[in-house]
Amino acid sequence: MQIIVRDNNIDQALKALKKKMQREGIFREMKLRGHYEKPSEKRARERAEAIRRYRKLQRKRLQREGVLPR
Repeated sequence: MQIIVRDNNIDQALKALKKKMQREGIFREMKLRGHYEKPSEKRARERAEAIRRYRKLQRKRLQREGVLPR
C-alpha cells in the first residue's frame, strides 16, 4: 500500500492511509488475529455476519420499495 505525501502534509497523508486501510479491512483483520479463534467460533461469527448483511440488504430493499419508512 502506498500513499503520496504532498507538500509535507503528513496529517493528510495519514488520514488517507487510515481510510485506505479501513476500506481494505486491515484493521478488522488485525483485531481478529490478535487472539486465537476456535474454528467453531469462526463459523458462528461468519454465519452471524452473513445473516446481518442479508437482513441489512433486505431492509434497504424494502425501504427503496416504500414498504418500510426511511
